[in-house]
Amino acid sequence: MKKMSVWKICVSALLTALVCVTTAVVQIPIPLGYMHLGNVMILIAGICFGPEVGLIAGGIGSALADLLTGFAIWAVPTLIIKSTMGYIIGRIAWSGSSTLPQKAHVRIAAANIAGIVIMIAGYTIFGGVIYGSVTAGISQVPGLTLEGVLAIVIFYVIYGALFASGAIKFLREHNA
Repeated sequence: MKKMSVWKICVSALLTALVCVTTAVVQIPIPLGYMHLGNVMILIAGICFGPEVGLIAGGIGSALADLLTGFAIWAVPTLIIKSTMGYIIGRIAWSGSSTLPQKAHVRIAAANIAGIVIMIAGYTIFGGVIYGSVTAGISQVPGLTLEGVLAIVIFYVIYGALFASGAIKFLREHNA
């Protein structure tokens, strides 16, 4: 079994907290749930720090937000969906590389899209199961799609700022 470095454990804990807070603080109601900014942090976690950090931060941070904000019925589905989302984002962004993607624009774009598709499909399926209706699950798709598109746009703004400030270079050198 691969051991995580102290750096990755600390980064995972910090990003778990950031996912939880950005999910819980601003919630805009949509059918069966809410829109939030937590997906932006999951994209950052997976793309900047890899699949393990994406999995931990995405799954635990999002599930905690559901538990803390009155959506406990969604905590287990969220744990499954967001863990998968964070892991796949990281796997795609880091494919063929053991270091932070440097000029991997296509991989980063593919990771963003795949992550949001996983989120939309997961909540659509679980919505149908939890509420016993395919229509109920599908009713979330427009809100989830808007949430996903906004998450990708905000991700690129933040990622661009991190890249311009030299933070991406720092992360690349210290992400072990």
